Amino acid sequence: NVKGYFYASYTNANGNSVISRFFLTANPDVADPATEQILLTVTQPFANHNGGQMAFGPDGYLYIGFGDGGSGGDPNDYAQNLTDLPGNQKFLGKILRIDVESGAVPYAIPSSNPILNGVRSEIWALGLRNPWRFSFDRQTGDLYIADVGQASFEEVNFQPAASPGGQNYGWNIMEGMHCYSSPACSMQGLTLPVVEYTHASGCSVTGGHVFRGPGNPSLQGRLLKNFLVYG
Repeated sequence: NVKGYFYASYTNANGNSVISRFFLTANPDVADPATEQILLTVTQPFANHNGGQMAFGPDGYLYIGFGDGGSGGDPNDYAQNLTDLPGNQKFLGKILRIDVESGAVPYAIPSSNPILNGVRSEIWALGLRNPWRFSFDRQTGDLYIADVGQASFEEVNFQPAASPGGQNYGWNIMEGMHCYSSPACSMQGLTLPVVEYTHASGCSVTGGHVFRGPGNPSLQGRLLKNFLVYG
């Protein structure tokens, strides 16, 4: 770490999500906990679906994934909510995009972030249930988001590198490519997944990376997915 600090996403003792910056000690493999700078805290209403993935995009901004707050079925409709809520719960069920390297305290909101519900905010994408893992294709800059399903379908969402942001990936209106909230739902304005899986395979999708390594030409450009196998 040339800069001497790093960013962390964790769940604190109260069960809430925290995004922090920590500085290193003289030993580059050891952080100094006393140097923590909390950038963002999100109150979690339940103990599951915290998300937690962070990654710097090709644009140098920090992308952060949060689940829908937990329980089942997103009972408080957080994933579709774009209005302010106490405890930053507006960010639940979203991917955020923030500028942590500008020197602004605690961070800056990129001027190119989308305007959603009339407001430019940290929110880059919405309509996610529990994006445990997402990754950028290091060659193209495209973003792949693995979103864990509710009862029937797992999904992988795709966002091209040229996207201006603001995609709504559908939860809890949709689960995968299927209506969830009602037998007949409106898909207008939604971005459906590029891949879905049924639970007949016994796997919960948790993420993956596009292969760009040496050799194995048959794997070049393919998304290699990770799975959590149900017991």
